[in-house]
Amino acid sequence: MDDLIATLRTRGSFNPDAPLPAAPMPWDYMPTPTHRDGPPWATAEMIAAEPALVARVGARVVAAGAAAALAAAIREAAVAGLPVVVTGCGTSEHAAMGVAAILRDGWRAAGLPGAGPAAAQAFELALDPPAGGLVIGISHEGSTGATMAAMDAARALGARTAAITGSAHSPIGGHADIILETVEMDRSWCHTVGYVSPLAAATVTAGILAGGTPNPDKLRVRLLAGIDATAGGRADAIGAAIAASTHLLVLASGMDRVTAREFALKVEEAAWVPSSVRELETFLHGHLPATGSDTSLVLVLTERDSLDVRAARACQALAAAAVTGIRPAAILGADAAALIPASLTPAGRIVIPEGSTMPGAPASLLGAAGPLQLVTLAVAAARGTNPDPIRRDNPVYLRAAEVADAPAPTA
Repeated sequence: MDDLIATLRTRGSFNPDAPLPAAPMPWDYMPTPTHRDGPPWATAEMIAAEPALVARVGARVVAAGAAAALAAAIREAAVAGLPVVVTGCGTSEHAAMGVAAILRDGWRAAGLPGAGPAAAQAFELALDPPAGGLVIGISHEGSTGATMAAMDAARALGARTAAITGSAHSPIGGHADIILETVEMDRSWCHTVGYVSPLAAATVTAGILAGGTPNPDKLRVRLLAGIDATAGGRADAIGAAIAASTHLLVLASGMDRVTAREFALKVEEAAWVPSSVRELETFLHGHLPATGSDTSLVLVLTERDSLDVRAARACQALAAAAVTGIRPAAILGADAAALIPASLTPAGRIVIPEGSTMPGAPASLLGAAGPLQLVTLAVAAARGTNPDPIRRDNPVYLRAAEVADAPAPTA
């Protein structure tokens, strides 16, 4: 990370500590990322900016009163025995999963009844919305049609709605009763800021829900701890191994399934390596025959709960993978690293310090965010791809994106 920041400062065109631009006013879609002939890419700048950014996002939603308003709405739903659902698409779906988990931490700390917030994919939620309660939509640019449709469907059945989004003036703002505005926008379409911003907003909201006083600087410290853990070429080594493979498998359980899903998406967007997520236990039930020496595998294990059991099963999975010719790598919490021999991760490991001053969900998710993003950047570097336009600088993939958003064909 120090090398990345030093490079960016040397160029003189980007300050990682400065706020990123807001969305256009009047609101409009963010422009196509500026073409660059080579690195450092805008994605690298966004990652470098994230430690300072998450602290600003946390402070911003607290100062605006939006985090307190969302905490109050969650508490109201809990007391009434009504559901709280968090939803989104793509990177925002993974952020929604993380937001739900972070809010569950706050819910439990507050002693609220019931299971707590759950996550749902927006398209599916629009088809089966909750009757009442609270639906929280996640959309960085604020224009995702499926997410707004899910919020509207829930509203029609009596639910309140909230949004965590970059701009209150974006389309999603008209579909939400409560808006947590994160303001600063990604300059890359390989949305990394769009992933960590909702996690930051949720963490301070969960702290208020639990009756505490949020400290946004803890967000900066935690995100930076994960980024610093990649120093010494650790991200580069894992990235090179992935780049040389034909398929990436990301293995995870518990909280780490959120990180794994975001990691797989980022590698496909940025470096075009086909990637899949496998549940830790599921991996050992029928998937091994499709693997071999051309498969790369990264275990993510930062989850604190039932760590002994998860680590023991992870050791078995890594050993089984090695028999087929895979050379596994890992992104691990420090406690997990102590339980998993280095010999089982010959392609490298990133060890994140334990976030003892932060509840389990944000400690895991924010701690692992930097490593997953920097490994992705390393894969892109090894393959010679530009992560910023997510391949939409190629007319074929631009056309594919346009077709995906076009009206559905009729019979």
